[in-house]
Amino acid sequence: MPETDLFRIVLSRLEESGLQYMMTGAAAAIVYGQPRLTHDIDLVVEMSEGDAWKVSHVFPEDQFYCPPREILEQEARRALRGHFNVIHHASGFKADFYLKGRDELHRWAMAERRRIDFEGLSIWVAPPEYVILRKLEYYREGGSEKHLRDIAGIMDLSPEQIDMESLRKKIAEYGLEKEWEEVQVPLPS
Repeated sequence: MPETDLFRIVLSRLEESGLQYMMTGAAAAIVYGQPRLTHDIDLVVEMSEGDAWKVSHVFPEDQFYCPPREILEQEARRALRGHFNVIHHASGFKADFYLKGRDELHRWAMAERRRIDFEGLSIWVAPPEYVILRKLEYYREGGSEKHLRDIAGIMDLSPEQIDMESLRKKIAEYGLEKEWEEVQVPLPS
């Protein structure tokens, strides 16, 4: 099954749920930058404890692994770092759900998210500045150059969509200047 069909399986259900969300991570980097293979989709979702049933409803257990409603409710109660996975049985495709909670960067990005047409489906995508900031954080944590390549792809293919002043402020706010400097150095192919 093509990757875009797998994205559609998850995103169309999120649209149906009515939950506020935004696609981020490698999938968002693909939207703004260069295509590359990814085996999952990262999403930030605004979900209260009372919304857990919506997730269970749109990701039925005969088609998906979805945590029990009690676990979803428990994750929704967490102020920071609420997280769960949904896995499509037929393909093994995984969706990582990160709950907005009180994470200031999530909150900022949700207010700035963008509605785009992706393969015929209208979806919400994190702003490119957020994608770049998170990629810089992941690079700082793990050192994988794929994050720098994703950032370079976004900078090359979507420069007009990036608010550089806002990005620079957020880079300074989150102490990511060193990692940002590394993005400015061409990477080996």
